[in-house]
Amino acid sequence: MADTTNLLRLGIPKGSLQETTQKLFVRAGYDLRISGRSYYPDIDDPEIQCILIRPQEMARYVGQGVLDCAITGLDWILENDADVAELADLRAPWPNYGVVRWVLASKEDSPFKTVKHLEGRRIATEAVGMTKRFLAQHGVNATVEFSWGATEVKPPILADAIVDVSETGSSLRANNLQIIDVVLQSTPRFIANRTAVANAWKRAKIERVLMLLKGAIAAATRVLLSMNVPRENVDAVLKILPALATPTVSTLADPNWVELSTVVEEKSVRELIPKLFDAGARGIIELPINKIVE
Repeated sequence: MADTTNLLRLGIPKGSLQETTQKLFVRAGYDLRISGRSYYPDIDDPEIQCILIRPQEMARYVGQGVLDCAITGLDWILENDADVAELADLRAPWPNYGVVRWVLASKEDSPFKTVKHLEGRRIATEAVGMTKRFLAQHGVNATVEFSWGATEVKPPILADAIVDVSETGSSLRANNLQIIDVVLQSTPRFIANRTAVANAWKRAKIERVLMLLKGAIAAATRVLLSMNVPRENVDAVLKILPALATPTVSTLADPNWVELSTVVEEKSVRELIPKLFDAGARGIIELPINKIVE
């Protein structure tokens, strides 16, 4: 067996999270390349071995120690009842990296309006364990069947209700389904095997990777504004900037001017720049940020 003492086995989620995960690693400074035919993505770090696995199975392999760490959803951690260390919530303003809901739903014209109404009924879902635990919490006994896909089309003939994942609710509306209850709200998590976390080298490596990933997420909605400001206008410019901004003021060759730079939310720039200009700022530059490590 190969020596994996100084090798970190990292699970990359295949499917809906795959493209955004690759983007996250690139923004964090890694050259992560995923081939359409290989389940072993290339990464420009010889101390990391990436393995492409579906999120549904990821937590199980991390819990078993096959993988040292991985990214998967909270939903699949709970569904697998996996004994793993959750190290970070990686929610980000990117596709499939926000909050998703697992909802209990039935046909709009059905008599099922609360979870209690499903006593003795049939529920179809991909998340059988999660659904059974949810029903048990409400004291409801129902038949829960695994669904291989197209779950939303099963009511009312193949199932009385479903538990399915929903981001916008558009698929539910398209199939005339009503939400009865929310079973779980899930976000992407960075998880690790507990033995790997206890290993000094692997723990340090994981922490370095995670620091860069979190830094990339922190920078996702922010930009750097840099500008030249007459000294006499500095106070007026500072009053315009958001309260949480912490500007850096640098001296220029011209003693009557300073350079002022600060990080702000990208969505605020459109309103800020005209106000800053009116307050005397000149040479205003907006720059993208890849990482913010705090």
